[in-house]
Amino acid sequence: MTTVTTRTVAYPADGLTMSGHLALPGGTGRRPAVLIGPEGMGLSDVERRRAEALAELGYVALAFDLHGGRYLEDPEEMLARCLPLLADPGRMRGIGRAALDALRTEGRVDPGRIAAIGYGTGGAVALELGRDGVDLRAIGTVNALTTGRPGEAARIRCPVWAGVGSEDPIMASAQREAFVAEMRAADVDWRLVVYGGALHAFHHPPVDHSTPPGTGHHARHARRAWRDIVALLAECLPVTE
Repeated sequence: MTTVTTRTVAYPADGLTMSGHLALPGGTGRRPAVLIGPEGMGLSDVERRRAEALAELGYVALAFDLHGGRYLEDPEEMLARCLPLLADPGRMRGIGRAALDALRTEGRVDPGRIAAIGYGTGGAVALELGRDGVDLRAIGTVNALTTGRPGEAARIRCPVWAGVGSEDPIMASAQREAFVAEMRAADVDWRLVVYGGALHAFHHPPVDHSTPPGTGHHARHARRAWRDIVALLAECLPVTE
């Protein structure tokens, strides 16, 4: 296990001042890097811990912000911000590129070896970076089977891994089929894992506030999804000393 250091990184995006959580592995050399996008509620300790877990594996990791330092506990407020965002690829790409620029300013980052992973809205941002032609080594998402503008998936330059719960009413079968059709038409190197019995946001530990209908934690599949993402990074973005 490597010594991990962390700090808050402020950067502008979407007309807001974002506050990302940067985690650095021990040492001084350049390392591969990972962007981590949060669920629609926004950046929380869940994503901060995941950034730190990746830093322990040797990655520079930045958990990025969606709402200018705010965590939206109220489901109605969260949906009021996220639904227009999800309908606007340009805004999502702007948020993703701003986070990517903030990550690249860290001197420990190997700029040619970056992956993006994300959950829910943060996963949609990661996919839009791929559709925008950003040079990434891998894209991994959970609960983010969003589809893009026709033909733009052909600009994705890396493998895409996606995980979804079989009982997720937000990413239901029709949405899965549309996502698969888009990836196939673009000849993307893609994988889709369906976790049996899991709802939307199954990866996220229970929270002490209201959540949208159809969400719920599934501890066993949460562990599996994390292992699958780590395996994706090990395959596409291995850490070498």
